Amino acid sequence: MTIDNSPNGHAVVVGAGPAGLMAAETLARSGVSVTICEHKPSVGRKFLMAGKSGLNLTKIEDDASFLNAFTEAKPLLQPMLAGFDSVAIQKWAEDLGQTLFTGSTGRVFPTVMKASPLLRAWLARLAGAGVQINTRWQWTGWHGTSLAFATPQGQRTLGADVTVLALGGASWARLGSTGEWATILRGQGIDVAAFEAANAGVAVNWSSHMAPHFGAALKGIALRSGAHRSRGEAIIATKGLEGGGIYAVSRGVRDGHPLVIDLLPDQSVEALIAKLDRPRGRMSVSNYLRKAVKLDAAKIGLLQEMARPLPQDSRVLAELLKALSMKNAKLRPLDEAISTAGGIPFAAVDETLMLNARPDVFVAGEMLDWEAPTGGYLLSACLATGRWAGQHAAARVRNV
Repeated sequence: MTIDNSPNGHAVVVGAGPAGLMAAETLARSGVSVTICEHKPSVGRKFLMAGKSGLNLTKIEDDASFLNAFTEAKPLLQPMLAGFDSVAIQKWAEDLGQTLFTGSTGRVFPTVMKASPLLRAWLARLAGAGVQINTRWQWTGWHGTSLAFATPQGQRTLGADVTVLALGGASWARLGSTGEWATILRGQGIDVAAFEAANAGVAVNWSSHMAPHFGAALKGIALRSGAHRSRGEAIIATKGLEGGGIYAVSRGVRDGHPLVIDLLPDQSVEALIAKLDRPRGRMSVSNYLRKAVKLDAAKIGLLQEMARPLPQDSRVLAELLKALSMKNAKLRPLDEAISTAGGIPFAAVDETLMLNARPDVFVAGEMLDWEAPTGGYLLSACLATGRWAGQHAAARVRNV
């Protein structure tokens, strides 16, 4: 493989998700010759999948609240997120021809509610900057000082002045995030924390009674698991519960805490008792709950699934409506999670995201050990860390 002998150096970016593409764009803007290597036949596959639900680019909220979403990693990510904040991300997307809108919760989306137009414009910009993209190039480690790849044409190597690794986490392997890179880096003596599911659905072994409710939404509920809380909704799926409300508390479930749902968060126990004390007459339990406390069919089904036979005492039933524990709930498998925890600890990189054990090699995106809820945080951090790694990789070339 011929390497561009640019006077500004040559960089290889491994992985063509949002972090890798942003690193490549940043390097190219600095005048560095860039080659992207992606092991899938096309780029941005998980990015495009995210676009199927609207492509939540970022979230507009005060800096402290935004940063708090990143829990333990927030001190380390703070300069990166500040360097490419929600305002900068919006301008970047608008410069790529995207019109945006902000929802009632502060989440920012392209008006077209999909990722493909933005990705096409982004790739055109990269091509215009001279960035070369090699698809079906699977990184297999290093051969001496060069990067080694398995390609349709056999084994290939690439030399690079700097490298940015942006290979993702370990969920949705069919889209490219296999986590196989961890074995390569561990073989180099680099610490990699075990992968765990984040923003995952919850598995529940339903009885046949729940079949009529599959696909129904549990709206206006509150959820908690351990220290994690959320208000929103969940979808009753064939294998359990999914949706934004569930994802926000999934870390608590992962840590072994029970999942507890408040079916009527805007009503107090005492208010419910007063309603439940009204005469029932000949109404069935379902009709009574529907009329007395305005419980819909999906919530009634879930209540009966978890607590049948329902208690007759109004106080006990009211307390159950306010704190329904999901029996035997556990996270869905890692590969089905929206994102992953685990990866390269920040202790294994310096402040520029360069590997301590491998000078001139930077890492970005979900390869790093951080996690955050859905809602614009995940993509923001991938873009911000990709930009940060690209900036410092370019500076490394200039200073060598």
